[in-house]
Amino acid sequence: MRLIESLQWRYATKKFNPAKIVDAKNLAFLKEVIRLSASSYGLQPFKVKIVDDKALKNKLRLASYGQPQISDCSHLFIFSHLTAVPPNYIDNYMELVSTEREIDKAQVEGYSAFMKRTFGEFSQDDINNWASKQAYIGMTNLLTACAELKIDTCPIEGFDAKAYNTILGLDDLSLSACVVVAVGYRDEHDETQHLKKVRLATEDLFI
Repeated sequence: MRLIESLQWRYATKKFNPAKIVDAKNLAFLKEVIRLSASSYGLQPFKVKIVDDKALKNKLRLASYGQPQISDCSHLFIFSHLTAVPPNYIDNYMELVSTEREIDKAQVEGYSAFMKRTFGEFSQDDINNWASKQAYIGMTNLLTACAELKIDTCPIEGFDAKAYNTILGLDDLSLSACVVVAVGYRDEHDETQHLKKVRLATEDLFI
């Protein structure tokens, strides 16, 4: 029941208290939650940039249609998906599998070849759609973990991804920003916190 209570508590925070900062212990916990998130093939085709620098957050706010959550939150989590899945990315992952599970690389060669064939047939749109969906899994786990810690969040898609990519140098890393999450603590005057949560009834959601 605690998880349900935490999910009932959370909301998309519109006004953060910039003076309240998420501490290092909680930040490390949130990073581990994202790291342990499920992903297709286990490939984790995304990266997360965490920004706490005020000047950089202000610059990103300009690329986010002036939304104050971007600059006023404690930390801004920027999820970026891979724009390509080259063979060497798969090789590196299978090397990690071999090492972590203490098995010979020959045991995973078939699976490796299968993935290379699969992604070799993907279009650019296929790659972007698939990889961004994996990033959203990590993002969802972040929202849930923050709720458990009574840390406020606001997931945001309303930003100029191309501008983010340029500001953060993501293009050079074969990455593209897909969703950001403002993380911190609500301002006591944020009126949104008092609104009743609106969700579909169980009988309407499940078919």
